[in-house]
Amino acid sequence: MTHLVTMTRHASKLLAAAFLAVLMALTMAIMPVFAQGALQGAAQGAPAERIPASTTEISLTFAPLVRQASPAVVNVYTEKNVTQRGMTLEQMMFGLAPQSRVQNSLGSGVIVAADGIIVTNNHVIQGADTFRVVLSDRREYAAELLLGDERTDLAVLRINTEGQPLPVLPYADTRDTQVGDLVLAIGNPFGVGQTVTNGIISATARTDVGISDYAFFIQTDAAVNPGNSGGALVNTRGELVGVNTAIFSRTGGSVGIGFAIPAEMVKRVVDAAVNGGTFVRPWLGLAGQSVSFDIARAQGLDRPIGVMVTEVYPGGPAERAGLRRGDLVTAIDEREVFDEKGLKFLAAIRNPGEQAKLSILRGGKAQTINVRVQPPPGATEADVVLLTNGSVFNGARVIELSPRLAEENGLDPFTRGSGIYVHSVTRGTISRNYFRPGDIIRSVNGKQTKTVKELQAVLKANTRDWDIEIERNGRIVRGTVRT
Repeated sequence: MTHLVTMTRHASKLLAAAFLAVLMALTMAIMPVFAQGALQGAAQGAPAERIPASTTEISLTFAPLVRQASPAVVNVYTEKNVTQRGMTLEQMMFGLAPQSRVQNSLGSGVIVAADGIIVTNNHVIQGADTFRVVLSDRREYAAELLLGDERTDLAVLRINTEGQPLPVLPYADTRDTQVGDLVLAIGNPFGVGQTVTNGIISATARTDVGISDYAFFIQTDAAVNPGNSGGALVNTRGELVGVNTAIFSRTGGSVGIGFAIPAEMVKRVVDAAVNGGTFVRPWLGLAGQSVSFDIARAQGLDRPIGVMVTEVYPGGPAERAGLRRGDLVTAIDEREVFDEKGLKFLAAIRNPGEQAKLSILRGGKAQTINVRVQPPPGATEADVVLLTNGSVFNGARVIELSPRLAEENGLDPFTRGSGIYVHSVTRGTISRNYFRPGDIIRSVNGKQTKTVKELQAVLKANTRDWDIEIERNGRIVRGTVRT
């Protein structure tokens, strides 16, 4: 019995040895195949899946990137003196003056020049009387406002560091930005102190967000909350991808949908603030509509893309370059466009006088047209005229409707015909009974009013009846007023 057991053990050892020999032979045979497959995968750019091979790989961290980028992100504090409206019974009885209080707000900002130039959101500083910037190392400086632009929601501040250079975030080339890129959001959410969150770029070229009419936002799922406004969205190279501006949320907190203004627009606004203080939006002089699936199919496209030109302003840049109604603009500077807002944004990041390359389809044939963008022409708000005669127009401030005025006020420069724009109405005047800011006066007593001089000439008539035609909120309103 003992012998049989011993023999069995010897047999088992022999079988095990044979099995190992066969396994090694098979391994040696198939290893070249696996090696060839791995080389092919590497050649094709396919990353090899593996577990971390060292403690160093397990402990990978964003800390070096944060140490590099976070000193260039600051806190922006604003103060606004608010005077009490109306008076209490006690104040009226004892002749006390209305009380005032200081309203504080907090946001974030990004240092973009070593001599103290800081960019933030316009809604962070809008209406404030004083500004204060606190650096990440707790140094504090009073700031002056160089430029606040409501249309882009960007503002530029300057602080005096007495020659001490500041850390700076360089601008990223957002043309290279792709969905899936890793990013960090740095700011001061809820005033708790500088905070860093990470995520990816979840979308680019968002235009239908409803934040501004120059919308071309970068979307991220990095947590962005109130107080992050004006802070930095940074890529893994430590570059400024965009300025965090808004979130989509039903609760007020982050749900993973944040929006940032691309660095290319930030740079344009900063350059304008430093070199004169006025941000001039270049103008193409065209209007267009997005392409539906049916239009795309009629144009021979396999998908909806581009902007169909519906109007070309006479004498504008587009007309001078040869653009026509019915042309389909598919790209500007080799970047695809899908709606008019995207087209306006890509034109606006150009300096006035520069050329923009438009890729178009005309009659099914692809063409390239170079358009030299220019500031929109016509009257500006500096040309507002106060009407002071004794008619129903007394107290109205008016200005001739023009592409520049339309651009400044978000109006449609292609409104049929022309007219006089009601800029504002003085309180306590007769005109306040009949006109509202934003009205467009089309005709008075049967005469079209294309210029302020023409309107003033009509108002000299010695009459008590005024037949007036205005456009209000896109509707034509006609009526007769007797004074």
